[in-house]
Amino acid sequence: MSGGAHERVGPGPGAHARKEHGAGPTDDVPRTLVALDIVLKTVLIWLVVRTAIDPSWGNLEGKAPMFRAITYPLLAALVPTIWVVRARRGLPERPYPWLADVLVTATCFNDFLGNRLDLYDAVTWFDDAVHFFVNAALAAAVVLLWCTPATRLRDVLARAIAVTTSVSLAWEIWEYRAFINRIGERFSAHADTLGDLGLGWAGAVVGALTVVITWRRQEQLAGLRPDEPEHRGY
Repeated sequence: MSGGAHERVGPGPGAHARKEHGAGPTDDVPRTLVALDIVLKTVLIWLVVRTAIDPSWGNLEGKAPMFRAITYPLLAALVPTIWVVRARRGLPERPYPWLADVLVTATCFNDFLGNRLDLYDAVTWFDDAVHFFVNAALAAAVVLLWCTPATRLRDVLARAIAVTTSVSLAWEIWEYRAFINRIGERFSAHADTLGDLGLGWAGAVVGALTVVITWRRQEQLAGLRPDEPEHRGY
């Protein structure tokens, strides 16, 4: 096709070629990744409903189970919502970011599973690992959504850290208010909050750098340079 990169074509050979070379939502995307995204969202809905009906099943009595039941589905719906908004605003077409969607959805599970299996109390380092890896996953998703291989490293880090740190700060403020009212955790809540924020920042840096390094590695293998213009805005 010459002229517009997103030219609309009617039925016929042109349309058939478009279907084969980039029109479908799963083109160039492993079907296992698409299936994983669907499975994760389905299981998350089941966990949310199960916990909302019986908070004791998830060991979430007195831990704001309804807040979690509302927050996590909203987070899992974030990437699809962004793509709906993009379509309504008529922004340039881009392949659906299945990997970013999987990363964002996966971050919703640690809290449910950690409390259900009592890992937060049974494993001393579990909470620290969660804050590090959740922020790493969110940062990687931000980079995949908001950057390209052509984006400068300082801009990649700035965007990843700004978004993930803001989310972490909001969560820690809520968590601190919840912990400060518990006698057993009143004196450790402050140090725990600072430690979680520090680990979250480190995780964001690692997650963003992981994506950048992967992009650079792919370019080296392909013998290409990152000359793709940057996609701005959602």
